[in-house]
Amino acid sequence: MIVERKIRLVTDQNVMPDKPAQVEGFPMRKWSVSIFVLDEAGEEHTADCFQKVVYNLHPSFENPTQTFPKPPFTCENEGWGEFEMVIDCYTTEKSKQSIPHDLNFQSNHYVSEHTVSFKNPSQALQQILRETGPLPNDEDRAKRKGAAGAAGPKKASQKYDYEKIADGLGRLEEDDLLRVIQIINDNRTEGMFIKSDVDAGEFSIDLYSMPETLTKLLWDHLNKKGLIS
Repeated sequence: MIVERKIRLVTDQNVMPDKPAQVEGFPMRKWSVSIFVLDEAGEEHTADCFQKVVYNLHPSFENPTQTFPKPPFTCENEGWGEFEMVIDCYTTEKSKQSIPHDLNFQSNHYVSEHTVSFKNPSQALQQILRETGPLPNDEDRAKRKGAAGAAGPKKASQKYDYEKIADGLGRLEEDDLLRVIQIINDNRTEGMFIKSDVDAGEFSIDLYSMPETLTKLLWDHLNKKGLIS
């Protein structure tokens, strides 16, 4: 599954009149770049879909590689020259989206928009992405949920809240998450939809494709951790 989202880079810059110019004719400026995700209506949202963002600045900077772990991932610096940077947005420790950005001083405030793709996002990342729009498999997901609900009171969908399971999985610590992945793999059956990319550190499962026995195991595990409310 590939999910696309638009992100907005917001750039602000201003001349620093009290700071002497390092190069004649080029006043010193303070500038900043922040990152947001857009929904279907074009409204800005916190870019929680990224774990961290790395700005690769001009090599003349004392610290040309700058990392920010929290939204809006604002990179703020001082300088006199325009340049093009590369911004690496990480969805996991190894998986990233690289975006070119032109830092210029034509306007004090300007924005640029880019489309980024999320390949086989984890269950937790899917929940975050739904805050800014539907996912490609949401229609099929809703059909399966409706069909399971109409099949009778003995179905797993009647006993367990999949939205709560997804939320609980998204709040697990790394060690617990690895344990859950092991539980899923140990109880995997034909017909389950699972995507696993070890190199990228990504694991995704369609919860509605799980058998009732596995659903109960996950529900009980999350309940013991206090993650089912």
